[in-house]
Amino acid sequence: MAGITLDIADGRLQQYMAAETAVLSSQAYKIDNREMTRADLGAIREGIAYWSDWVDKLNSVQRVLPTPRAVGRVRRGGYRMR
Repeated sequence: MAGITLDIADGRLQQYMAAETAVLSSQAYKIDNREMTRADLGAIREGIAYWSDWVDKLNSVQRVLPTPRAVGRVRRGGYRMR
């Protein structure tokens, strides 16, 4: 899908999370023109996974690897790195 922004993906994810909460408490939930019940819990969870992946893709947070540090004692002039 072209044109999906982080705001759109996050909004949809929040809708699916609210739907899951409502359905788990034995209520029905409506997203656009579609009413979801407990029988639709699998579809709701697929929607959560789908929109969660989009949020992760669009989120620009970079993962930083930890800096290796020396631990233990000196052995033959070097440290064991972890």
